[in-house]
Amino acid sequence: MYIRLDRVHRAAPVILGVSTLVSVAVLLTWDAFPGYFPARAHDYLGALPLAMIAFAYLVYQTAHRPPFRELMKATMLAVAFLFWAANQLWPDLRQATLFNDIAIALFVLDVFLVMIGWPATSPDESFGETYVAPGESPVSQPGGREETGQ
Repeated sequence: MYIRLDRVHRAAPVILGVSTLVSVAVLLTWDAFPGYFPARAHDYLGALPLAMIAFAYLVYQTAHRPPFRELMKATMLAVAFLFWAANQLWPDLRQATLFNDIAIALFVLDVFLVMIGWPATSPDESFGETYVAPGESPVSQPGGREETGQ
């Protein structure tokens, strides 16, 4: 079960996430004005947000202290982002295609595991999901919304 975080424990992942969004803004600025950046800057600008979000997500997950299987799944997703970052950072490296293929495999595996519901954990309420525990029925709310019958 996930632990709802207070502001102090939520701060580090949020700060890392905001920093990642700033790095994405710089990347998109490169797309609009590539002449203002040094040669090969795009390689670094493309890799940085991928690596940063991998790290931010791991910090977020470890702060929540999820079950072991969920932490392993989160680590797999972070590693996928790191392989994608490596592919962006070193596109001319002989192993770049391998890095990209490993990232693809891990992303596909992650989505597949979500589709089959592995590991079986309750959703994180911070994503605004509605969770109905087994044996409970949803309770209708005005306006057609449903809420769990807890």
